Amino acid sequence: MKKNSIVVIWTSRDRDVALEVVFPYTLNSKLREWWKDITLVVWGPSTKLLSHDIELQEYIKKIKESGVTIEACKACADHYGLSSKIEELGINVRYMGEATTEYIKEGRSIITY
Repeated sequence: MKKNSIVVIWTSRDRDVALEVVFPYTLNSKLREWWKDITLVVWGPSTKLLSHDIELQEYIKKIKESGVTIEACKACADHYGLSSKIEELGINVRYMGEATTEYIKEGRSIITY
């Protein structure tokens, strides 16, 4: 069981949700060692928002550099025609339905925005 692990699932297209909640919580979780293992998942409309917003891309880079694992849903990225753009940001693009199911079965905490 991965009791000291969290998966933050970011689905919102609301930029303020990213800047005021998702990104600060994810980064601070790593920097302040609230969780040992942290994964941020870009899923759904957040994919499109991230692909066009330079400030969010810079923040994602900082989060990644802190040691947080960042993944994006391939089905969503493909739907928006953005898989290559998201991969260029250094984000692992893969199908997240099965992956998320595994995270839950492993006992990771899940939080969604």
